[in-house]
Amino acid sequence: MPPAPATNPGYTPPDGGWGWVVVFGAFVSIGFSYAFPKALTIYFKEIQEYFSVSYSDIAWVSSIMLAAMYAGGPVSSILVNHYGSRPVVMAGGIMCGVAMVTASFGNTITHLYICVGVVGGFGLSFNLQPSLTIIGKYFLVKRPVANGLAMAGSPVVLFTLAPLNQFLFDNFGWRGSFFILGALLLNCCVAGALMRPIGRNPCPKVQANGASDLPRSNNGSVPQSVDRGYGQKPGTETRRVRNIDKFIDFSLFRHQGFLIYLVGNVLMFFGFFAPIVFLAPYAKHQGVDEYSAAFLLSILAVVDMIARPSTGLLANTKWIRPRIQYLFSFAVTYNGICNLLCPLATGYGGLVVYSLFVGVAFGMVCALLFECLMDLVGSQRFSSAVGFVTIIECCPVLLGPPVGGVLVDIFGSYMYMHLMCGGAMFASGLFLFVMNFWNYRLADRMARRQEGAAEQGEMKQLSAAEPEGIGGTSPDCAPCSESTANAAVL
Repeated sequence: MPPAPATNPGYTPPDGGWGWVVVFGAFVSIGFSYAFPKALTIYFKEIQEYFSVSYSDIAWVSSIMLAAMYAGGPVSSILVNHYGSRPVVMAGGIMCGVAMVTASFGNTITHLYICVGVVGGFGLSFNLQPSLTIIGKYFLVKRPVANGLAMAGSPVVLFTLAPLNQFLFDNFGWRGSFFILGALLLNCCVAGALMRPIGRNPCPKVQANGASDLPRSNNGSVPQSVDRGYGQKPGTETRRVRNIDKFIDFSLFRHQGFLIYLVGNVLMFFGFFAPIVFLAPYAKHQGVDEYSAAFLLSILAVVDMIARPSTGLLANTKWIRPRIQYLFSFAVTYNGICNLLCPLATGYGGLVVYSLFVGVAFGMVCALLFECLMDLVGSQRFSSAVGFVTIIECCPVLLGPPVGGVLVDIFGSYMYMHLMCGGAMFASGLFLFVMNFWNYRLADRMARRQEGAAEQGEMKQLSAAEPEGIGGTSPDCAPCSESTANAAVL
């Protein structure tokens, strides 16, 4: 099952300039997408009492919102491929705003499921997917740093929304708060307006002496997402890219690295969101006052916002980037260990320590989540890949928090919820470690074979050109052999 080759983007990503403005827009859009479902948990206890529902019933609000955000991935990917990121993000901002305003008039929990969960979740999907995709259009060498900065929007927005939601609830109640939050979400339209389409400059060409003006990473090597596209006929490649971008690239399911990533993430997401969703209710369950419980989310968010760009910088180093999948595997395993040990945290001090450690773990996973996917499939196929990933992951995202709520209802304790989530993430991390080790070994073996075959082919060409056995290498052959070897690495 050979991996699918990455495609040549056909232009040189600027790795800066207006790209940093785009990163800011993605910072805002991604921030609302990921932080908003978690920030709404501040209202859960009061809404639960208002509608007289159980823990598991109220957990469905955030769960449906997250699941709809993930389920909308393929639709969002198709729209991005056809219309670009800017109009899709702006449409998503309008959907989210309307969803929260209409939810403020709800009289049943089902009304919240539909407005906040379904409509709001799809709106967040239209914010998330295009923001992730356009970063890969503007950045290549500095892409891990750009992704880390953009993903830092989630903890920054969460840090702001956690105390703001408590203030809004105290002064306006949950209905008035939802109305104000709907207006606040319209800022995603402004963020989308910043995501102007990139001007496609001509693709760099290999020079006659074998040198290249391709963008290079810190260690001087051409990143895999570019060099794997060379050595192919421009006309054929352009037609294939257009056919792929027209809808969605189903050949990704023959990509072994993509399949490993997908299986590991499905298992991980069973336990990824529930501990965060129930952090404030867990603290209130232990007798912590409301503002102190909300402050735990702020602590987690502060650590998270530091961890994400720091992880991006670490991932961009010449030692980590060639094996970035290992760092992601470690982050998932570390997150699982934190949740397994959470029941040992007693009192408010213990919860603060837990928030500090899980903030680092959560930030590392989020900073690497989509960067690792882009590292596997390349920027041109990323839109299709993220659409497939999110639609498949919506099932564990949907079931995780409600199953945790059911465990809380049955046992009257949050311990079993944390054990379930920690166990799922720990198992996912071990799976990713083992399978990525195998995948890297297989890729290295294939690369050595392709290099050997390229060297043998070059020697045959030299023998034919120099029948008398005169030594030396023709400069004209160097780019060709280099491109052939690079195009077959993965």
